[in-house]
Amino acid sequence: MIEPVRDLTAVREATDRLLHAASGMDNAAVAEPSRLPGWSRGHVLAHVARNADALVNVLQGRPMYVTGEARDADIERDAPRPLSVQLDDVRESAGRFQAAGAGDADWSRTVELRNGVKDAAARIPFRRLVEVELHHVDLGVGYELEDLPADFVEREIDFLTERYTGHKDVPATTVVADDGRAWTTGGGADGGPVTVKGPAPDLLGWLAGRRDGSVLEVSDGPLPVLPPL
Repeated sequence: MIEPVRDLTAVREATDRLLHAASGMDNAAVAEPSRLPGWSRGHVLAHVARNADALVNVLQGRPMYVTGEARDADIERDAPRPLSVQLDDVRESAGRFQAAGAGDADWSRTVELRNGVKDAAARIPFRRLVEVELHHVDLGVGYELEDLPADFVEREIDFLTERYTGHKDVPATTVVADDGRAWTTGGGADGGPVTVKGPAPDLLGWLAGRRDGSVLEVSDGPLPVLPPL
């Protein structure tokens, strides 16, 4: 069930965790590489801030980004800023997102995101939660996939397995957590059905491109190679 008001609260709490963790860095640490190839921690923080403003655009009926090139340029522009400026930007942009969600939002409508992707407005707070939680992990400051709230992990696995369902490059795949929860995905490529089993955080890491899946148990075929998000 999509509950945008509840998700807005979760976004605020996740943002507070990210800001608290990031405040322990210094300017030198912000310039160091993040866990995302080619991005410093400054790139990650800049993206988190600009994504909040982009989702405000979505909620208010404007294009998410002017262009993909403008999105990338904004992140590159903002990445080298000092830590204090980065934190203020993340905090203030998060406030703008909360304000947009707290208004008279029509959660029943359909909205358009990047590259023509459409979704229910009610799912936008969860999409923002994904950005905040996973990029907190990407900062590499001690917050791991195992630290993510269990409810979030399950919902993001739900979301990603749904996203890959029927994908032309992913064989039929059953994803099984150690506690027995199971999801099906893929089915658009030859091969399978493949079963992939492991702890929920490791499954999420593989599905979200944050881990290589080497610790997962795979049967009836090789570990599927997933397309980029």
